[in-house]
Amino acid sequence: MQEIIKFLSSQFVFWLAWIFIPLVMEGIPSVVGFFILLKKGLHQKKEKEPILFPEISLIIPVYNSGDTLEACLESVYRSHYPVDLIDILLVNNKSTDDSFRAYQKAQAKFPKLSMQWLNAKQGKSKALNMALYNSDGKYIIHIDSDGKLHPDALKNIVVRFENNLNVHCMTGSVLTDPDLINQTKGPLKRLFRKLEFMEYCQAFLVGRNFESELNSIFTLSGAFSAFRKSTILKTQLYNTDTVSEDTHVTFQVRKLLNQKVYICENAFFLVDPIEDFNKLYVQRQRWQRGELEVAHMFHLEKYSLVSGFFSNFMIRVLLFDHTFVFPRMIWYFALIFLAFWGSQVNHILMSVVILYCMYIFTTFLYYLNVNIYFADFPEYKNFYRPKLYLAFLLPLYNFVIFWIRVAGIINSIKGSNSWRTSNVTEECSKFRKIVRSDLFIFSCFFIHKEKRVQLRLKEN
Repeated sequence: MQEIIKFLSSQFVFWLAWIFIPLVMEGIPSVVGFFILLKKGLHQKKEKEPILFPEISLIIPVYNSGDTLEACLESVYRSHYPVDLIDILLVNNKSTDDSFRAYQKAQAKFPKLSMQWLNAKQGKSKALNMALYNSDGKYIIHIDSDGKLHPDALKNIVVRFENNLNVHCMTGSVLTDPDLINQTKGPLKRLFRKLEFMEYCQAFLVGRNFESELNSIFTLSGAFSAFRKSTILKTQLYNTDTVSEDTHVTFQVRKLLNQKVYICENAFFLVDPIEDFNKLYVQRQRWQRGELEVAHMFHLEKYSLVSGFFSNFMIRVLLFDHTFVFPRMIWYFALIFLAFWGSQVNHILMSVVILYCMYIFTTFLYYLNVNIYFADFPEYKNFYRPKLYLAFLLPLYNFVIFWIRVAGIINSIKGSNSWRTSNVTEECSKFRKIVRSDLFIFSCFFIHKEKRVQLRLKEN
């Protein structure tokens, strides 16, 4: 009995308490989610194609898309959905490059595609709203102009709608383009892009797929999302007061229309891998800012943390993404300082190793799930399957993303609503200027103080 008491009071149990929150918030849900998605993937029935496919409207926002627009439209043309039933609305939002020339080139190259070019000068949200009012299709599908559709994507998403009358809106599955990853020069950059691909796979085929089963998808992907026209026109449409108009529409569907949000896990849209760390930093900060803006617009801060945690999944998402971020940040710094405050280094290392192994284990479970959902897509499965070794590196990648999110939260609190976000290089430059300014002020103060002391000594 004394040995049990001694063990319970030991530093090992103290450090074990440090991993309790990550275990409860991430470890256990990962295991539960694995079995739910395993069951869904193994028992999923093939849906019947409709006798007659309906007309669809494809809305593509355009902003300086001269380099990518033609490839995007070609992916629509190569789609397995009947071309004569696709009405494309390209909404140009003050492009300054040769996007219109790319559109003209696509017109000549794909004459069977029905395309309209609409000019908007009041931001992306109003551009999208203008396209909605001009759309005629039974289903409204949004895609970005800097990506490409899988040939089966449009067909699969419409088949899902036609077979499930209770489904009113869906997000597609967004991946980074494996071909572009293979073409990446430089081993470190290629490794970084492979980790990003793995992150996207797990975010959509595991994360949002699991959330879809629990009706807890927080955001419809702006890169690829679909609505019944009768549903989207009942909302207040896209809002200009946030940089995350896709999240705002998602909240409207949930809060105003009381509809569920789903994922079409077999409808893929390929985006370019991130160019560099600066672009990644800006992208993730914008996502973080948008999430907070929309949460404030729908007054989620008024919910009780205790009752809201159990009754509203959006409160749980915000707590995990924001409130629990700061205890985790403190935990990381505490690991460094506690080593100097008498804590044994081996206990500190043990807690870190246990936590890291937990993240590797959850990544492995995600890896198994993703392979199941790639079963009908050998081109992606063959690219993904040999990359199990990335499970050992993905926790480090996510650790970097964590700190970007922290910066995003801080910047969203002190900054204004804008699509323009400072990148790492710009923020480091601002930091250096502030440090130099402070050092200059300090040195001036110190020199002035020394002169005053010398004058007093002379006077005495």
